[in-house]
Amino acid sequence: MAASTGPVLAIGGITLANRVVFNDRPMDWRVPVATAIAAVLFAGAERAVGRPAVAVAYLALITSVLARVDPSVPSPAESALRWFNER
Repeated sequence: MAASTGPVLAIGGITLANRVVFNDRPMDWRVPVATAIAAVLFAGAERAVGRPAVAVAYLALITSVLARVDPSVPSPAESALRWFNER
């Protein structure tokens, strides 16, 4: 398995969990499909250019945690802050 596969799969898992579990939105089946395609593309890019592809995968992971993917759904960081403030 390529080193960039873990962060890419984490992006998909975090996006789905944030949308479905934490914000009670319907399942968007495009997310797992896009995650699988991105994992394959990043693995190929890692073979072509090496470590920069891994760095971009981790940068995308950080961005997906902090930024909203869907404008109507809060980002995972916003959802976590809301959860901590409710406790």
